Amino acid sequence: MTGFRYEDIFATKHLEYLVVIVFLILLILFWRLLQKPAGKILETAGASTPSSAQWFYFPEGFYYHQGHSWAIPQGSLIKVGIDDFAQKMIGRIDTVDITPVGSSIEQGGIGWRLTVDSKNIDMLSPIMGEVVKINKKVLENSEIINQDPYGEGWLMIVKPHNRDVNFKNLLTGKSAKACMEVSIDILIEGKGSNFGLMYQDGAAPVSGIARTLSPENWDSLVKNFFLTEEEQEML
Repeated sequence: MTGFRYEDIFATKHLEYLVVIVFLILLILFWRLLQKPAGKILETAGASTPSSAQWFYFPEGFYYHQGHSWAIPQGSLIKVGIDDFAQKMIGRIDTVDITPVGSSIEQGGIGWRLTVDSKNIDMLSPIMGEVVKINKKVLENSEIINQDPYGEGWLMIVKPHNRDVNFKNLLTGKSAKACMEVSIDILIEGKGSNFGLMYQDGAAPVSGIARTLSPENWDSLVKNFFLTEEEQEML
């Protein structure tokens, strides 16, 4: 049609996400600076504090979704799973229900369901396509996800409908790390001193962070971080 111009809204959204992420990081850092007396700023400048790199593992070469799932190329196919932040937030997973082989999944749509303490936690697929294989090992022993989320704990292999668009809407490298820093800062700022209860020996978070931070409503906390709270209300 004359005058019609196609615009890739997914690419536009991706840029908007990055702008918001950078703004939030700068805002949090500035707020923390204002909260510390001048003497304290100098006193703590050289202090050794845990960083997100110590808390959570995010290997290079993976593409990450804001709902804490990942995707990685496997030739013409894409392997999918959940990231280290997700498995540490939830803790021990009782069972996993994966979209069956032959089914179509949407990027940002429900891809699988985790059952933890008799509660269902849906997670979003990082890509769009057709499921061609699922990891039967994690169906039989879901603890593999906690033990090796980026390796043996993968969930499905997908034949993408549009490979380039799928990866364009995901985060890599510095943008992925920035998104993770925002998630961590939200945890810290939202829970204050209670966040210290997460650590084992003062270094790494215990498994099942959400239960520690919100024993009564941990599942709702998880859904908020996995971006499925709104999805649940729509179902």
